[in-house]
Amino acid sequence: MSIQYIESSVYEEEQIKALYDNVKWTAYTDDIPKLVKAIEHSLAVITAWDNNKLIGLIRVVGDGYTIIYVQDILVLEEYQNQGIGSELMQRILYKYHDVRQKVLLTNDAPDVRAFYEKNGFHSCDNEGLVAFAKMKE
Repeated sequence: MSIQYIESSVYEEEQIKALYDNVKWTAYTDDIPKLVKAIEHSLAVITAWDNNKLIGLIRVVGDGYTIIYVQDILVLEEYQNQGIGSELMQRILYKYHDVRQKVLLTNDAPDVRAFYEKNGFHSCDNEGLVAFAKMKE
């Protein structure tokens, strides 16, 4: 298997929908045109491909100078635990290595926490920081 990583701004709705549906992020796929617009307006998007099949994606928002926010990182279930997510993350972290604040918000599960800690992130509750979020009701 030879995975290709591409920074791009061209996306096919069907492949985007298949990827997000596969990882059960259906809140996004309820409105595919909105999701595609969100991806297109991201600061950066790096995708992972197995031949012509979209298997992973990371996207960040922010200003790219003082802060980036990792909005989405996802890999098809059948390709998980093969280092693809870490490779996507490392490519983004390299691209924005000079940015002071690299932030993300995710669910608190042991495997999720382990993934982000492995990639150099620290939980705010362990660093004397506090994080707040207001979600649409």
